[in-house]
Amino acid sequence: MVTASKYNTKFHLRLFWLVVSVLLLICICFAAFQYLREKQYRIDLLHAKLTTQADMLHEEMKSGTPAEKLNLNDFIRISIIDFSGKVVYDSEAKDVQRMENHATRKEVKQAMDTGEGYEIHRRSALTGNVYFYAAKKYDNYIIRLATPYHDALISNFRVTMIYLSVTLLVLLTFIIIFYNVMRHLGANINRLNDFVTKAEREIVEGNVNDDVELFQIPFSNDEVGEISRHVVQIYYRLQQTQQALVTEQQRVLKQQEEQDRLKRQLTYNIAHELKTPVSSIQGYLETIINNDNITPDVLGKFIEKCYQQSTRLSSLLRDISTLSRIDEAPELITKERVDLSKLIIDILDDAALALKEKNIRVYNHTESLALVCEGNHSFLYSVFRNLVDNTVAYAGEGVSIFIMCNTDNPQFYHFSYSDNGIGIPQEHFERIFERFYRIDKGRSRKLGGTGLGLSVVKNAIILHGGAITARQRQGGGLEFAFSIRR
Repeated sequence: MVTASKYNTKFHLRLFWLVVSVLLLICICFAAFQYLREKQYRIDLLHAKLTTQADMLHEEMKSGTPAEKLNLNDFIRISIIDFSGKVVYDSEAKDVQRMENHATRKEVKQAMDTGEGYEIHRRSALTGNVYFYAAKKYDNYIIRLATPYHDALISNFRVTMIYLSVTLLVLLTFIIIFYNVMRHLGANINRLNDFVTKAEREIVEGNVNDDVELFQIPFSNDEVGEISRHVVQIYYRLQQTQQALVTEQQRVLKQQEEQDRLKRQLTYNIAHELKTPVSSIQGYLETIINNDNITPDVLGKFIEKCYQQSTRLSSLLRDISTLSRIDEAPELITKERVDLSKLIIDILDDAALALKEKNIRVYNHTESLALVCEGNHSFLYSVFRNLVDNTVAYAGEGVSIFIMCNTDNPQFYHFSYSDNGIGIPQEHFERIFERFYRIDKGRSRKLGGTGLGLSVVKNAIILHGGAITARQRQGGGLEFAFSIRR
């Protein structure tokens, strides 16, 4: 039994300090936000006041009042600035010609860009005083008003801290209340932990009974972590067998239903796929037999069509045989030392004529690598050959193939086979490895596809301890990423 002496910090105290810390952080953030917001409000208020005064001065100037005769009220300084930044008039300057250009001043730049601008705190090079500047753009000039930082202005910018006092009072009240709640909760949790410990011991020893004393234990101070562990152990021991049986039954039933569905679907697909070439061959042969006047040219075309369909039928039977061998007796498939680099080169040599006809360029980055694994040469050949044949049949003309391999993993080779062809729509990626699944059924059959190529690829890779995924290639096209155990 775990005793309370093993714990230096109780769970309820850790929870208490965690919540208090989070709440304190929230209060600090709130106080900072409130401070900045109120300060900005006071700045905006003074800015609005100055721009209102600027509007009044602008109206006076429009009525013909000279700048030096303007009614400044409480404002000490006024500047009239043209759009080039030149000071036309300044109430504090005797000779404005000697004043530097103001185009780079913050409030002037903002006024030129947005119509209004201000600078909170800047010392004047002319008077040496620190001012709050506000500028506003009009039709032909900018009016800038400046008020010095005197006691009244500084007091106006001083943010009241009453809300901070209220926040601290609320926080302190919450801490006191929350601490009492956590102390009470901690006592209950520790008593419950001791109860669960004793209940678990009784169950393990086989002495579970309805003894009332078991529920009247003077509970001790143990950690909530131990509570969770003991509760889980008790629940696990009581429910494990029943849950395992239910789960296993559901799994077996689901697996059986899925196998039955796949068998029915596979049988239907095989019959359908075999029927098409057989019917075509039969139709051409019947035409030849029943037509005594058939010309040699037509006869040759019909025989060629029969040969094409018989080739497709042979490919279909070969793929079905391959999948059957993998499905039914994978342990009987012989494996040997296979040089994958040489195998890929041989495949590209075998497919060279088809690649040339489609003007397809191949960038094989595996030629210089030593890629050797224990596997079945025939099935590994099928993997790369089917991928190349798919590109030739469906990617289009004038595309490029990229074959790469990452050898950093000591247990697997990670291959990337991609092309920059037309690719396939995103919605087909989840099903392209299914048997007899076709993206374009008519086009696929026309090109002699069996609908089993990628299924053969996937099963052959799984047989060699790897996995395969397909995705859209960045920049266009299709990419297959797969692994093969070394």
